[in-house]
Amino acid sequence: MKVLAINGSPHKEGNTYLALAKVCEKLNAEGIETEIVNVGALNITGCKACGACAKLGRCRIEDGFNEISEKLPEADGIVIGSPVYYAGINGTLKAFLDRAFYVNSGKLRFKPAAAVVALRRSGVTDSYQTIYNYFAFAEMLITPTPYWPGIHGGAQGECLQDLEGVQIAETIGTNMAYLLKMQSESKVSVPEKQPKIKFNYVR
Repeated sequence: MKVLAINGSPHKEGNTYLALAKVCEKLNAEGIETEIVNVGALNITGCKACGACAKLGRCRIEDGFNEISEKLPEADGIVIGSPVYYAGINGTLKAFLDRAFYVNSGKLRFKPAAAVVALRRSGVTDSYQTIYNYFAFAEMLITPTPYWPGIHGGAQGECLQDLEGVQIAETIGTNMAYLLKMQSESKVSVPEKQPKIKFNYVR
């Protein structure tokens, strides 16, 4: 089993990365392989709403997005990490998630998913709820957390002083490992995906 962790921060090994590393440590301890990829350092552009991915199976914009996006359906679980910018997730990560969850529509159903947010002071609720919206739309299993999934710190490495935040991140790893193992041992099939009924309020 493998979990893909997405680092949305432009800082490759900043507090967001350290939070994801704590999640991955617990997953590794449970025998689950992990990979952390840095999205935040890329020049990812926003979705152009061209619809080409529906035909191509991948985004037509070549900016490093496809190489990472294609890893999502191959992973057994996904963790999204973001810093807080103006009480929300950062723009590069938002652009990536918009495209990744559209191009991979239907490919992520019932995969365990989790969010972890690195912040100096406030904005954790809006940030993780934004990420959870993607999980809900994709019919993913949101990993239980003992508290809001945030870890506090300003300077690089400062987040490790937030002992409660560290514990939350570690618990996310432990709980996701449980979900993955429960799935692997279950004989119950995933429900068949229902055709989407679309209704526009203005016709």
